[in-house]
Amino acid sequence: MSVISAIKSAASAAAGRRLPRLLTVKQAWHLTPNMIRVVFAGPELDDIPAGREGGNCKLMLPEPHETREAFVERLASGPKPATRTFTVRYHDPDAGELAIDFVAHGDNGPASAWATRAVAGDFLGFAGPGAPKVTHFEADWYLVAADPSGIPVAAATLEAMPRDARGVAIFEITAAEDKQDIDMPAGITVHWLVHPDPAQPSDAQETLIRSLAWPDGRIQTCIAGESGVIRTLKALCLKEKKVRRDDACISGYWKIGLVEDQHQKLKRTEA
Repeated sequence: MSVISAIKSAASAAAGRRLPRLLTVKQAWHLTPNMIRVVFAGPELDDIPAGREGGNCKLMLPEPHETREAFVERLASGPKPATRTFTVRYHDPDAGELAIDFVAHGDNGPASAWATRAVAGDFLGFAGPGAPKVTHFEADWYLVAADPSGIPVAAATLEAMPRDARGVAIFEITAAEDKQDIDMPAGITVHWLVHPDPAQPSDAQETLIRSLAWPDGRIQTCIAGESGVIRTLKALCLKEKKVRRDDACISGYWKIGLVEDQHQKLKRTEA
């Protein structure tokens, strides 16, 4: 069966529901030792609205050696492929490109395993993206903090800020070589904290944030990372520092010891 025939068959089987997009890899490389950037290109991106950098998307991952035809059929009829939540790092409608950054930890997880082996012509399923996490910039001072899982949303937020924005950005990374170049306002002071074992809890971000001289005025946050750290930072910002809830973007992206499905279930029970 040809790819076109498979897509037509799958579309018929879907019976009115929209199938995920099938995105094709243009190129993939190690952005840093522990981060892989995958750039997708193709007509499947044409109707994605501009300005979705920092928005969540769902990636559906094929099995190794699975054909496009088989994968399209599986998207429509099952069994459901492994699905993970990611962030759009950048989207260039004029160039017809969209990039996703993957934390690289070998075969420890289906997304990392797929990205580690990704080459031009590979494919995956894609749903979304949603709106960016931070959609307004009206603060006198900004606090941005992230571990590797949250760097894409933090970086996209920093790049979208007004060029006269002031604040602090804190990135907790696995190795010093994982520092990235981010086009952020000159008034943002950056701190890179090295935590070589992400599987172990860390209080480094909390310690640094508590040491900051918080200014008067309106404060906005964009904080993302491991759920245990996020719980602490959320209490610090909302309860101690009295940041307005509608100015506090604080999200747990993963939890030590849990895969995504388990983490999402936990988040629903705690909501």
